[in-house]
Amino acid sequence: MTDDDVLDHFRAAGALLEGHFILTSGLRSPMYLQCARVLMYPDRADALCRALAAKVRAGIGDDAIDCIVSPAMGGVVVGYEMGRQMSVPAMFAERVDGAFALRRGFELDAGARVLMVEDVVTTGLSSRECIDCIAAYGGTVVAEACLIDRSGGTADVGVPFFPLMQLDVPTYQPDRLPPELAAMEPVKPGSRGLK
Repeated sequence: MTDDDVLDHFRAAGALLEGHFILTSGLRSPMYLQCARVLMYPDRADALCRALAAKVRAGIGDDAIDCIVSPAMGGVVVGYEMGRQMSVPAMFAERVDGAFALRRGFELDAGARVLMVEDVVTTGLSSRECIDCIAAYGGTVVAEACLIDRSGGTADVGVPFFPLMQLDVPTYQPDRLPPELAAMEPVKPGSRGLK
């Protein structure tokens, strides 16, 4: 699947947004990828995650993982679909008092080889927090995969990293906006509230 194919899925689903967006990190951006909108279509989720699973298999092998863990909320659907594509169990971590934790009866066997899966990575902070959670529960993250790396390849997640696509989308501190962004009302489209 080419980068244009990936973006075509996002455009067709109305999931590639342009404007002034407040990201989960608090940074501002002129572009937002609403993965929930593209993943709400089973055929699109299947196509994107099938391509991502092939990329992961090519990078780490067919039998390198025991399970998948994703951070809620954004990673839940893509994590489930990656579990289906790779024929391994998929679970998710949730924030409890600001930190990721496994709940709902999810457990990791000691030394379980985990693929951590996200929808979009911007700075890598949430990824590293989820990876720390997995380690605290006895798992070993062997790699991370995501649909979109919007850092342009600069995010450091601390493990081998397999994005389906990289985008170099500028981000700005709220007090350092370019004039065209400052002239627009900001929107917070993600699943988490402002910090």
